[in-house]
Amino acid sequence: MTRKSSMLGAAGANTRLAHIGNDPRSYHGFVNPPVVHASTVLFPDSATMEGRGQPYSYGTRATPTTDALCAAFDELEGSAGTILVPSGLAAISVPFLAYLSAGDHALIVDSVYTPCRNFCNTMLTRLGVEIEYYDPEIGAGIEALIKPNTKLVHTEAPGSNTFEMQDIRAIADAAHKHGCVVTMDNTWATPLYFRPLDFGVDVSIHATTKYPSGHSDIVMGSVSANAKWWPQLEEARILMGICGAPDDSYMILRGLRTMGVRLEHHQKSALAIAQWLEGRDDVARVLHPALPSFPGHEIWKRDFKGSSGIFSFVLKADAENAKAKAHAFLDALTYFGLGYSWGGFESLALQVNLSDRTIRKQPVEGPVIRLQIGLEDVADLQKDLEQGFLAAAAV
Repeated sequence: MTRKSSMLGAAGANTRLAHIGNDPRSYHGFVNPPVVHASTVLFPDSATMEGRGQPYSYGTRATPTTDALCAAFDELEGSAGTILVPSGLAAISVPFLAYLSAGDHALIVDSVYTPCRNFCNTMLTRLGVEIEYYDPEIGAGIEALIKPNTKLVHTEAPGSNTFEMQDIRAIADAAHKHGCVVTMDNTWATPLYFRPLDFGVDVSIHATTKYPSGHSDIVMGSVSANAKWWPQLEEARILMGICGAPDDSYMILRGLRTMGVRLEHHQKSALAIAQWLEGRDDVARVLHPALPSFPGHEIWKRDFKGSSGIFSFVLKADAENAKAKAHAFLDALTYFGLGYSWGGFESLALQVNLSDRTIRKQPVEGPVIRLQIGLEDVADLQKDLEQGFLAAAAV
């Protein structure tokens, strides 16, 4: 172990982000690894080629650029290995395909990322996997749902769009009694604010499109596994020919350097706006785990080190006017763009569609509006939201 690596173990988050995933001495002193574009890799002789006796053999397996990013994620996650995939959805679907077979049963949290639900209900069902959705707040009670053929339990905390908290440790402990692999979509918190493997999760999933990138210009995902489940994950990646692009890997690695600083700003601004929204008569509820009023706040406070920049609120509206009020609110915004994704520098807003839920359904008080709080000044964002509320009130 080098002096630098031994020191990083006790260093702060921003220090670690500045120094992980790079080794200047390996690249003539340059502080960033090179972007290696590769398909073919040449071998010095037949014996080396036959035995793959060199670090790199083909572009889909790895390059110095992708290895640098994977090493950074392993450092952040405490994982045995990381794979890079083309999107956040691929970061969910690849481990599902790695660990599930026909006849298996999988438990999926009902507040899951919608494309994940679509993948489960279509491709996994077609492949003969039995899918069952469970209440995000079930905790240790999930053991009652585990069957002899249950092989995987998927978690997401907070939940997509409605931000329910899960007792990850209790769920993981129950699942492990029955030999299940536990996966978690941890995109909201990043490894800076929650490390899934420290709480019993086997496989940590991220849409690195979000905070690791930070600039709304990269689509990528990462999957990091513990020692027990890593070989199966890596085998699935190789069998399916999936690999991370070197240019995107370089940009994600660059984004990691400032992720801690950006997250602090996202967290502070989002919490300020969430607290401001709580005081408004035209808001029925604010769905933010860091608010003491939120039902899952105590779990968040116990397990998480911070909160990020995305949350939702319920706009007060009767059923007849709900859609019109939501559209009026959104269409009146200026700084908030109307767009999917989050984690970038710009603020975004959208109306959440909860029609596919089976347990945690649409709130009766009105439509759910999701806000991604970017890096703009809070006062300007509040003025923008005021225009939205004025427009909704006029409907």
